[in-house]
Amino acid sequence: MGTAIAILSLTPSFAADSTDSGSAILNGQVNMSNVTSTVTATIDRIGGSVDVQSAAIGNMLDITTMNDTRVNSNQYVQAGEIGSYAGVAATNVRGDVSVSNQAVCNAASVSTDPAITAVTNLQQCNADDPSAVAYVDAINIGGSVSIANSAIGNSFEADTNAANMPINNTQVNTSPTVATTTANIKNVAGSVSVSASAIGNTAQVVHYSTD
Repeated sequence: MGTAIAILSLTPSFAADSTDSGSAILNGQVNMSNVTSTVTATIDRIGGSVDVQSAAIGNMLDITTMNDTRVNSNQYVQAGEIGSYAGVAATNVRGDVSVSNQAVCNAASVSTDPAITAVTNLQQCNADDPSAVAYVDAINIGGSVSIANSAIGNSFEADTNAANMPINNTQVNTSPTVATTTANIKNVAGSVSVSASAIGNTAQVVHYSTD
């Protein structure tokens, strides 16, 4: 019963001040199932570059408008697992090797170019573990090696050059968030970049000058 009440409370509603012009966007996303992604790749003797990507995402919203925009977005995850695994063995590659692995409970992005942008964002992550695991062997690489591995509970981004930009952002993460990167790298001609990031909640708001 407690779960049902929590989900019902996330039903999006819009105030009466919504205008007839522009964009009025209502988003309600609920995920109650496991979300997993697995990539296993063995790569050898490649004349160009190698790009491997894996991602597991509970709920995702991406909004781009050129109008006055009002957004009311609710995202809720109640799942056992939001997990992504990337296992890559790359040998004898002439170009670059790039591996990207990401596990995210909730993600929302709003990009607009109007006079008014108003966003109400609510994200709740109640998964057992947003977890991202990357294991990479990169040997005899002619270019560069880049490994980016991240686990995120809730992510929100907004950017606009609107004169008015009220943002109401609430993020709740009750989940263990884990990112693990293991890399075995040898004989690389270029640069090497290896990262692991575990983030409970992250928000970025960019308001461009209207002058």
